Amino acid sequence: MTSILTNLFDGVAYGMLLFVLACGLAVTLGLMNFVNLAHGAFAMAGGYVCMVLVNRMGWPFFAALPLAFVSAAAIGIALERTLYRHLYARSHLDQVLFTIGLTFMSVAAVDYIQGSSRVFINLPAALQGQFDVFGVGIGRYRLMIIVICGLLTIGLQMVLARTRFGSRLRAAVDDPRAASGLGINVPQVFALTFAFGCGLAGLGGALSAEILGLDPYFPLKFMIYFLIVVTVGGSSSITGPFLASLLLGIGDVAGKYYVPKMGPFVIYTMMIVILIWRPNGLFGRTAAR
Repeated sequence: MTSILTNLFDGVAYGMLLFVLACGLAVTLGLMNFVNLAHGAFAMAGGYVCMVLVNRMGWPFFAALPLAFVSAAAIGIALERTLYRHLYARSHLDQVLFTIGLTFMSVAAVDYIQGSSRVFINLPAALQGQFDVFGVGIGRYRLMIIVICGLLTIGLQMVLARTRFGSRLRAAVDDPRAASGLGINVPQVFALTFAFGCGLAGLGGALSAEILGLDPYFPLKFMIYFLIVVTVGGSSSITGPFLASLLLGIGDVAGKYYVPKMGPFVIYTMMIVILIWRPNGLFGRTAAR
């Protein structure tokens, strides 16, 4: 029972981390109908910014996290204004080819600048180690991830569902021409949404560096995980990817613990079963446009 609870805790932490990494893709794909396979590159950018600030410049870890978000968001809005905006009206195939090319360019650039070695972020002593609660090992860093990601999930859901910006975003996605006629600056709404999604990816990259490691091939290694989360959860809401992240995180950790030789296949098996049961994902619906 103790091992089951420990694996459950680790799975929830891993699932929360997957959600923060993937929810930006859920926003751009589900709410903006844009396939951005370069999403992992923004996560990698945030991770390396955090690593440089903490490991090489001596910044406190919690002070570097906001800079990881801001840096990835700044890169995102710059690319959105110069490159991405020209692809909104193009086919999904064009979007896939462009963003996968951008991913390979980012991998080559980081490999040239930083080298190909895997790096980790130096954590403060308060986040290292674990403590026992009724015999269950609770990792301090994983507990912090659960708290931070939980708060981000609640905040994101409130912003999209209960704010004026969220209503403008939904209107811009459902009918851009009508939204423009009502005075909504659709390009600006898309730019801010895209930047926010990239910022979340950067924050997720910084938080995941200690658990997943950070190297130039990060966007390629974890691209499939981001796509699985959005596909299984459905791209029409935030609730679906959140629940899918928890389900897949728990399943992945449990599979690697109980059936190590077959562990990597557990998450793909779960994806196949869920998509056979619900082809549009757990909370999916037909795209609005």
